[in-house]
Amino acid sequence: MNYVDIDQVQKNMNTRIIKNNILKYIFFIATTIGLVVLAALLIQVITQGISSINMDFLTGRLSTEASRAGIMGAILGTFWLMAVVIPVTIVVGIGTALYLELYLRKGKVQSMIQTNIANLAGVPSIVYGILGLTIFVRAMDFGNIVLAGGLTLSLLILPIVIVAAQEAIRSVPQHLTEASYGMGATKWQTIRRIILPAALPGMLTGAILAISRAIGETAPLTVIGIPALLIPFPGGIFDKFTALPMQIYYWTLDSSLVDEYANLAAATIIVLLLLLFALNSIAILIRNKFQQRY
Repeated sequence: MNYVDIDQVQKNMNTRIIKNNILKYIFFIATTIGLVVLAALLIQVITQGISSINMDFLTGRLSTEASRAGIMGAILGTFWLMAVVIPVTIVVGIGTALYLELYLRKGKVQSMIQTNIANLAGVPSIVYGILGLTIFVRAMDFGNIVLAGGLTLSLLILPIVIVAAQEAIRSVPQHLTEASYGMGATKWQTIRRIILPAALPGMLTGAILAISRAIGETAPLTVIGIPALLIPFPGGIFDKFTALPMQIYYWTLDSSLVDEYANLAAATIIVLLLLLFALNSIAILIRNKFQQRY
């Protein structure tokens, strides 16, 4: 007795193949459109800004005159900003993920915290700017210094780092932790010697993506009152500062009055992209080193 209708199976198979091909071409077209738009933007930025990049531009101070403007202050401000964002985000984000996954009991409290963290990852960045203005700038009376900006951006990307770190912890094979406990190791020894080394590449991947977002954020810095024109160079986390995204934003606005500012904004975008690629490359090398070791 035949329980399978061969003709019907063949008909369904042909229909599925057709649907698969249609969807494949739709996805290919969508990807191509995104790549074309990205390439067009990059070409426009590079052709418009490459002529403005020179040593005077890279090492000079900000100026109200477009022909004399430089971005060294904005570059230093971005580095000092990342000097706050990176350690705060990694330490607090990974610590929170370890507590939620390995210490906090599963239940309503853990579920509520997890849901709130997932929701915070989708909150608009300007809301974090308002939060930073309320807490760090006014309540804690920091003012618009590097520390306030760094802590505000840390709040922005913390949910991303926490979620990525939790997924990395969950991906650690259970038999490794059980073997560690079976050998008499304590919970902290198991976390330090087994779980963290095995999960670290995944954690670093999430941290790289989050920090990349923080480098290019403008809205939170605008809300907390970071200036666009600052003559002194920042020398620490307690100094006033400006950053590359802020300079790009204000020079783009000024380009409606003076065309030369559009070229300066494009040149600053190129510098920001190169800085972003450099930081990402260093982070990827560190991640790959841990992957090879463990």
